[in-house]
Amino acid sequence: MLASTILFDLDGTLSDPKSGITGCIRYALAELGYEVPDADELHWCIGPPIKDSFSWLLKTSDETLLEQAILLYRRRFSTVGLFENSLYPQIPEILKAIRFAGYKTFVATSKPQIYATQIIEYFGLSLLFDGVYGSEIDGTRSIKGDLIHHILLTENLSASSVVMVGDRKYDIIGAKLHNVTTIGVTYGYGTKEELQAHGADLIANSPDEISKLIIHNL
Repeated sequence: MLASTILFDLDGTLSDPKSGITGCIRYALAELGYEVPDADELHWCIGPPIKDSFSWLLKTSDETLLEQAILLYRRRFSTVGLFENSLYPQIPEILKAIRFAGYKTFVATSKPQIYATQIIEYFGLSLLFDGVYGSEIDGTRSIKGDLIHHILLTENLSASSVVMVGDRKYDIIGAKLHNVTTIGVTYGYGTKEELQAHGADLIANSPDEISKLIIHNL
């Protein structure tokens, strides 16, 4: 079956959220009285669920402390951080080309859906997606495999007709759990080596390569 539906990760794939995410992490750590790393030392936090990042940063699995850190992060993110964000070059154009070619498109992000929807609206991309899917505030579906499973069921999609586009291993691992074809992008926060090591089917080194791979190869 030919591909008919494309799932797009958000952070590191559609937009560069570095300033917002690192700024909010640094704010939370400062409020908790912990040492605050430079923003450039926090690139690895872009992609995985925020709870996992705080667990490593705080060297703890204590649920109370992790919840406190997440609440502080979201205090800043919900009002300031989500807008400290920029689209990668040509993203609106490639989305229009993919839609014009007849594909359905969805956002599939570990970020809470309420924030993802606001970000897509902020960038004026709402009409270029059939839906925006993310996690719940309580962390439900923050694991990419759970999220993709939810999208497949909710939208009644056959895995063989779906392609997942993302920049981190979590996108590839989650898609492979459900036999979904993957395109790993190297302009975000994951390396080509990381993506290929986890089985990315195709690699795009720039946003315009995504549309070329989808429209001409899938």
